Amino acid sequence: MRYLRTLSTRWLAVLVVALVAVAVGGAAIAVAAGRSSGPTPPEKPLAQAVHDSLAAPDAPGLTARIRFTNHLFPSGSLVGANISALMSGASGRLWLTNDGRGRLELQSDAGDAQVTWNDSELTVYDASANTVYKVKLPASSSSSSTDNGQTPSVSELNDFLTKLGEQADVSGATPTDVAGRPAYSVKIAPKHDGGLLGYAELAWDAEHSVPLRIGIYAQGSSSPVLELAATDVAYGSVSSSDVTVNPPADAKTVDLSTPSGGKPEASATKPDFNVVAPDALVGLPRKDMRAVGNGGELIVYGQGLGAIVVVERKADAAAPGGMLSALPTVALDGLTGHELATQLGTAIQWTRDGVSYVLVGSLPPAAAESAARALK
Repeated sequence: MRYLRTLSTRWLAVLVVALVAVAVGGAAIAVAAGRSSGPTPPEKPLAQAVHDSLAAPDAPGLTARIRFTNHLFPSGSLVGANISALMSGASGRLWLTNDGRGRLELQSDAGDAQVTWNDSELTVYDASANTVYKVKLPASSSSSSTDNGQTPSVSELNDFLTKLGEQADVSGATPTDVAGRPAYSVKIAPKHDGGLLGYAELAWDAEHSVPLRIGIYAQGSSSPVLELAATDVAYGSVSSSDVTVNPPADAKTVDLSTPSGGKPEASATKPDFNVVAPDALVGLPRKDMRAVGNGGELIVYGQGLGAIVVVERKADAAAPGGMLSALPTVALDGLTGHELATQLGTAIQWTRDGVSYVLVGSLPPAAAESAARALK
């Protein structure tokens, strides 16, 4: 896979940041690299274990030593002196306040990566590229039982787990220990339309309701594709300065919340080109279609994690290949596309008649290429 050796580190970092943001779900996570010989909590049903953890006293804050492992890209394909910690993996530290703010620092010879978040935004500063990436986080629901400070009852949690069970296989709560802390772990696997995702594994502190382990696994794999790991955890007050990063004044900013990666637009406008949007694509029905920034159109085929997302917009004459132009080429019935395949999904970009297409899905390369060829 020599192509990844020359691929722009800036755009690879964009892809990894997006995946990490999905993995953490907008929440602060401290993960453990392995199981130690610490204490384990008593066996409990999952709803009871979750309830008791949520009802426990809030921790004043958390500091941890961590390790981030990234197996998205083929082994040995990322070489060179300027490989971002976001792509290669790294060790570092984590700080978490009791109001949901946090900072994750990944250290590498190419320059540290600093990830900070609050309840509305996730920001990444990658020193190897001197670039700041920003992602807006979904607004929290106002209907939660915890909005008034009350812990959900066991009955309410059982109702939630029953509904979740309609879409996913959820294991029971397994007593374990993480970084010397008593914890419970649970596995969650999609029942339908899971794409290449096998399952996610999460462990949380039984005494503080703080997540302590998360791993994302591809189908058929016993090793996580993405794992954030902490080898040591300590509870105590964390100052605001510990969760604040001030990038250099000359750092470039990329807003991943907008399709263009630039300034947000006030509103999306109707595309001024012929949008290609068949009723079905490789057997998946069209489920959604809407205008997006820069006069583009977003189309969704299928549903759940197995959906295929297509974004169409006028090609940029100055950069016709778009952000994926450094990726390896793939033949698409007389056209040349650019493709990135990872263990969790595939992205393909191509241009036809002055229109740029980007197709993304949690599916293998051959399936993504078939979908791209069928989009005419």
